[in-house]
This record gives sequence, structure tokens and C-alpha cells, in this order.
Amino acid sequence: MVAGLMALNALAIDIMLPALSDISEHYKLAVENHQQWVIFAYVFGFGAPQLIFGPISDRFGRKGLLQICLVGYVIAGATCMLTHSFSLLLVMRFIHGVFASGIRVIAVSIVRDLMAGRAMARVMSLVMTVFMIVPVLAPAIGTGVMLFASWQWTFGLLAIAGMMMLLWVQFRLSETLPAEARQPLSARSTASAYWQVVTTRVTFGYMAASGVIFGALFAFIASSEQVFSDVFGKHDSFALWFGGIAACLAVANFTNARIVERIGMRRISHIVMIAFVALSLTNVIAMQVFGERLAIFYPLFGLTFACFGMMGANFSALALEPLGKIAGTASAAYGFATSTVASGFGYLVASQFNGTVTPVMLGFVGLGVVSLAIILVTERGRLFSRH
Repeated sequence: MVAGLMALNALAIDIMLPALSDISEHYKLAVENHQQWVIFAYVFGFGAPQLIFGPISDRFGRKGLLQICLVGYVIAGATCMLTHSFSLLLVMRFIHGVFASGIRVIAVSIVRDLMAGRAMARVMSLVMTVFMIVPVLAPAIGTGVMLFASWQWTFGLLAIAGMMMLLWVQFRLSETLPAEARQPLSARSTASAYWQVVTTRVTFGYMAASGVIFGALFAFIASSEQVFSDVFGKHDSFALWFGGIAACLAVANFTNARIVERIGMRRISHIVMIAFVALSLTNVIAMQVFGERLAIFYPLFGLTFACFGMMGANFSALALEPLGKIAGTASAAYGFATSTVASGFGYLVASQFNGTVTPVMLGFVGLGVVSLAIILVTERGRLFSRH
């Protein structure tokens, strides 16, 4: 169920990727790369509201607020089908992201309500494995929808998925935050909770590192259709190429779930963080030396993207572990970093697309180096430790 709730977010981002060119033509967008705003409008809406949903869920519990957010998700998805201007579509995508942010915060909070540490990392890896099946399938689903209906129905499918999850939650989810564990809701208590997040070294450090490195994830998602279509001429088979990259991420998540309790969150995530930088730099050099060949770019990029599968769940567990009593607030702050902050970095990188993969991959290198530096500061210069 948690995987399904998390997957609603991935579905809302990835299912319309094959439709971005059609959306650009439909609204007659004159500026290159402006179709990317269909993605970023949703992501910006997804980010900041998490800071509100977190404390509210800590005060009133998980299930009721989750149901409200799912209803909003369904309505926003249906409304996106009916827009007649690009500006209105972006507004509705922003609202769609707002309700999805509540779903995401509560889903992670449910896991943290029930477990912590390496156990949480293992479960989150399994959740992310299922979750990453969606990016594998979503572009293909979007392409399939467009074979039989207009691109607007890629949004209609989101409303249907949201309704299915609403029914599942209604009949199968129990409240995971008992009344005696709920926190007071006031400006003072909320500010105190967020101050605790900011002043907890491990939490803030891994939250900041995640906010930077996940910018690379958003940069690729936003520019992926252009990369495979414009650079490598694979427009018709875009969904398959994108799905292969997402499959690498799913395999990495599953592998992390199998080994994290034995090896440890820090050792795994620090090693793959260094590997991420090295692989990204290797790809930049290879594209300059051999030219932009898909046979070289694709396997290197698949390995690079797989690194997210061994960073995401571990960084999340490391950040949330010290703050179990305010799991909703901590989850909200972490979600804000990995969405709004990350999407800002992602937009800066994706908007530099110039018909080659070089700007995107150089962005990967830069974001990786900054994130690694933050981790070094957080861990006081010591990497790979078990504790």
C-alpha cells in the first residue's frame, strides 16, 4: 500500500513524458524547453506544502488526512484533462502536486511510525523497488493511452489510479499514530519541531545532501524525452529506453534491501555517492572522445542512475532515524529538500540542454561533488563507518 501511495507521485511525473511534444504542439509553445514546465509545475507544488502536512499529520493522525489528499489528487488529475490554456494546465499541475505532497509525507510517516534504522532502510528499499516499477511502465502506459485517445487521458488515468488507492486506504489501512503519541499543533510547537530538524546534525546534513543530489534525478526526468529524441533519435521507442533506466534503479533498490542490514546504510550510500560522481565524469569524457553514441552513453548512464537506488532509501533512513517522535515533521522537511530544493537544481541543469548530453552530465558531476562535500562535513570527514 505504501508503495502504491508513493507510486502515485512517480506516475504523475512520468506518464505524460511521451506527451510533452504533443502538449507543446497543442498549446503552440514558442520557447524551446517550455514543455518541461508541465513537470516542474507539479514538482514545485509538491515541495513546500509538505512542510504543512507534516505537523498536521503529527497532530491529527495519518489516515484521515491521507484520504483528503487522495480526493484532491483525483479531482486535480481530472481537471487537468479539461484545461484550455497552458497557463491553466500549469496551475492545475501545481495543485496536483500539493495534494500529492501530503500523500508522500504520510506514506513515509507510516513506515517511520512502525520501524527505524536499518529496518526502515530495508523496508523503504522494498517500497522503492515496487515504486520504481512505475517509471518503467508509466511512459509505455502513456504511449499506449495516446494510441487510442488524446494526450489529455494521460491525466485522466491519474484520477483513476488515485481513486483506486482511495478505496484501498479506506478499507485496508489502520491508523498508525495512536492518540497518545500525537504532538500539539501550534506555531510555537511547529517552529520548535522544525528547529529540531535543522539543528540535528545527521538529519540536516543528509537532508541537504539529498536535496542537492536529487536535482540530478529531476534534471534527467525533465530532459529525458529531449535526450533520447533529439540527441539519439529514439522518439518512437523512448518509453523502452526510459524504462530500461528506471529498471536499473529498481534493481539497485532491491539489492539495497537485501544487503543494507548486513553492510550498513553509511557504507553503501557513501560508496555509491563516489561511484555516481566517477560514472558521471566518465560519461562526459566518453561523449567528448567517442562522440554521442547511445551504445556508450546508455550503459554508463544506467549504472549512474542505479546509484540513486542505493542512496535514496539510505539517506532517508539516516535523516529520519533520530526524530521518530516527530516523524511527520521530519518526513515533511526531508520531502521538501528532495522535491522543491532538488527540482530547483534540476531545472537549472535541465534548462541548459542544448541538443547534446554534455550540459546534463556536467550538471550531474557538479551536483554529485557538492552532495559528497556535504556528507563529508556531516560525518566530520569520516566516510564508510558503520555508526
